[in-house]
Amino acid sequence: MAALIDQLTGLVRRQYRVFLALPAAALAVGVLYLLVTAPQYTAIATLLIDSSTLRVLQNQQQPQGDIPLDTLQVGSQVEILASRKLALAVVKDLNLADDPEFTERSGWNPFSHLSSDSQGDREQRAIDAFLARRTITRGEKTYALNISFTSRSPTTAAKIANAIAEAYIDDQLGAKYQTIARAGVWLQDRINELKSKATSADRAVLEFKEKNNIVDLGGASVAAGVSASSRLIGEQQLFELNSQLATARGATSEAKARLDRIEQVRGMDVSEGAVADTLKNDVITRLRNQYLDLSAREANISGKYGSDHAAAANLRDQMEETRRNIRAELGRIAGSYKSDYEIARTREESLERALANLVSVGQTTNRDRLGLAELESSARVYHTLFNSFLQRYMEAIQQQSFPITDARVISPAVAPSQKSKPVTSFVLAIALTMGLIASVGIAALREAIDGVFRTVRQTEQELGARCLSVIPLVTNHVRPALARPPSIAASSEAAEADRAGATPSRPTESVTTDRHYNFTDPLKRRAVDDPISVFTEAFRAIKVSAWLQSSIRNNKVIGITSTLPNEGKSTIASNLAVLMADAGRRVVLIDADLRNPTLARSLTPRPSAGWLDVLGGKVELAQAIGREPTTGLALLPLLLTEAPVHSDEVLASQGFRDLLERLRQSYDYVIIDLPPIAPVVDVRAVVTAIDSFVFAVGWGSTKIKAVRHHLLADPELHDRLLGVVLNKADLKVLERFEQPGVYQNGYYMTGGFGRS
Repeated sequence: MAALIDQLTGLVRRQYRVFLALPAAALAVGVLYLLVTAPQYTAIATLLIDSSTLRVLQNQQQPQGDIPLDTLQVGSQVEILASRKLALAVVKDLNLADDPEFTERSGWNPFSHLSSDSQGDREQRAIDAFLARRTITRGEKTYALNISFTSRSPTTAAKIANAIAEAYIDDQLGAKYQTIARAGVWLQDRINELKSKATSADRAVLEFKEKNNIVDLGGASVAAGVSASSRLIGEQQLFELNSQLATARGATSEAKARLDRIEQVRGMDVSEGAVADTLKNDVITRLRNQYLDLSAREANISGKYGSDHAAAANLRDQMEETRRNIRAELGRIAGSYKSDYEIARTREESLERALANLVSVGQTTNRDRLGLAELESSARVYHTLFNSFLQRYMEAIQQQSFPITDARVISPAVAPSQKSKPVTSFVLAIALTMGLIASVGIAALREAIDGVFRTVRQTEQELGARCLSVIPLVTNHVRPALARPPSIAASSEAAEADRAGATPSRPTESVTTDRHYNFTDPLKRRAVDDPISVFTEAFRAIKVSAWLQSSIRNNKVIGITSTLPNEGKSTIASNLAVLMADAGRRVVLIDADLRNPTLARSLTPRPSAGWLDVLGGKVELAQAIGREPTTGLALLPLLLTEAPVHSDEVLASQGFRDLLERLRQSYDYVIIDLPPIAPVVDVRAVVTAIDSFVFAVGWGSTKIKAVRHHLLADPELHDRLLGVVLNKADLKVLERFEQPGVYQNGYYMTGGFGRS
C-alpha cells in the first residue's frame, strides 16, 4: 500500500501541470457551454389510468373491489403517448410547424436556401424535435403516467405537456367512438341477417304445419320463442278424451256399485233400518216410519185385546200394504240405477273407441312432428341470436353517448420557474470529472510512452545495476571555489578514503613529464572548481564507490561509456579523474574513443603526440602524457590523422593492453573515456582489459529499450559494471519523480561555506 501511495504521489508530482491544466480547461469548456447554451425548462403533467369511472358511468356491475389494470395495458398506454400519431396531432393543434424552435435545421448546410421547405417537411422536423424533447415515464407501482416536455420557454413547455395529455384523451375518445361505430355497423348487419333467417325459419315451420295439417292450441307462438309449451289439436283432443274416459269409467263404476247395492237391499226385510239408512230416500223413510207406527199400534192392540181382534187385523193389513209400497219403491229405484249403469257403460265404450281412433291418428302425427321439431329448434336458435345481437347493439348505441375515457389528468403542467437544463452544478461536475479522467489518462499515457530514465529506482530495476549518482544539468557558470592548500585537500580526501575503507595505494614510480595542459571547457573540471555543489557531490559518490570497489577487488582501470553519443560520458570521465587527482591520487585520463576523440580538442595547448604514437613506437609514453597543473591529473590524449578502419582491433590489440598494464603499475587509477556501445563494438573488444565500467545514461533522453538492448546483450560488460550514472538531470523536474528536496542546493547554500 505504501509503495502504491508513493507511486500515486510521484505521478501527481511529475504530471501536476497536466492535473492542473486539463481540469481547468474542462471547467472553462463547461462554463463556456453554460454561457452559450440556451436554458431549457421542463414542465410535467400527470395522467392517471383509471377504469372505475368508466364502469360507474356506464352502470356496469361493479365487482367487490376494483379490478387492477394489467401492467402490459399500462405499458401500451405509454407507447400510445410516445407515438408519432399523437405527436403529429399536437404539432398540428399548436401550429408547431411554424415555430422556429421546432423547425430550425440541425447543423450548418450551405445549400439550405436551395432545398425545398414544404409544410410536410416542416411538420416532420417539428415532430422529430417534439419527440426528442418529450419524455413519458410511469410512476413506480402506480397507474400514473408523467408527461414531461422541455422547451426554451416555460410557458411553451407547460402548454405542450398539457396538450399531449388532452391529445391522448381525445385520441382515446376517437378510438372508442370509431370502435363502437364499427361494431354497431357490424352488429346491425348481423341483426338484419339474423332477422331474415329467423323469419325464414318461422315461415318454414308454418308451411310444414299447413302441409301436414298440424294445428297448435294453447295460444303459444313460435316467433315468441316458446313453441315448446304449445300443444297440437290432436294432442289436445287426446288429452281431453282421455280425461273424459277416466271420468266415464268412474261414473260407470259408481252406477254399478249403486245397482249392486239396491239389489242387495231389495233382498232385505223392509223393517230393517239398513234399508233406509243406505238409500236415504224420503219416500222409503216415510213409508218405513209409517210401517213402524202401524206395527207399534198392532202390538199394543194385540196385547190388550188379542191378536184376533178386528182392529189388530186391520192394522196388519195396513202394514202389509206399506210393505208392498216399499218394495215397489225399491224396484223403481233399482230400475233407475240400472238405467244409469247402462248409460254410463255405453258412454265409456264410446269414449274408448274414440280414444283408440285418436291414438292411431296421433302416431302418424308424431312421425310428422320430427321434422317440425327440427324446424322449430332452428327457429328458436335464430330468435335467440337475434335477441342477443339486438341487445348488444343497443348497448353499443348507448355507449356512444358517454364521452368518457379511462384516463384523466390529475396534475396539469404549470410553467416552471427554474430551468431544467443545463444544470450548472451538473455540467461543472461533469466537466471537472471529465477533466480529471482525461488528466489521469493523459498523465498515465505520458508515463507509459515516456520510455526514458527518470529515477534511481527505475534505473536499478530496468538495468539490474546500482545507480551511483544523479549528475545535474549545469551551465558554464561556476561558483567561486573555496581556497585551500593542496595538502589540506589531499589530506581531507585521504581521510575520506580511509573512512570509506579504501586500500592505500602502494608507492610506485610514476611516469614523469614536463608537459602541462589546461582544459578549455570549464565543464571538464567543474567538480574541482565548484566543490560545494550537488554536481560535485554526484562525482564524489562515484569516487567513493570506486574506492569501496577497490577494497574488494582490483579496480584500477575504470572505463566510462554510454549507449549513444552526447550523453556526457567524456565530461563524466574528465570530472571524475580531476576529482580523484585533486584528492591526492595518481590518476591518468585516457581518451580511447577512436571514432570521436574529444580530450585533445579540449586541451590547451594542443597536444602533439598521443597513445597511438606510443603504440606505433614513434614517441615514448612520457612524451605523450601531459598534466593538469592544479590537480596533477595525467592526460593521455588521442591524436588521429584519419579515422581507423578497424578501431576495435586497435583496442583489442596486445599493445594497448600492455599500455594499460604499464599505466596500472604507475598510477592509482586509470580512467578511460570509451566510445558508446550502440554505434560501435569497440567497448566489447576491450572489456576484458578493464576492471570496471561506469555507464552514463542521459536523464530524460536515453530510451530504456535502447539501453537494455545493448547493455544486457553483453553479460560480461554488465557483470563488470561499477554502476550507472544518470547525467544531465533537471533537478527541478527531478523533484517530481523523487522525494522533494533530495537534490536541491539548500544544504550547500547555508552556513559558513556557502552564499545566500
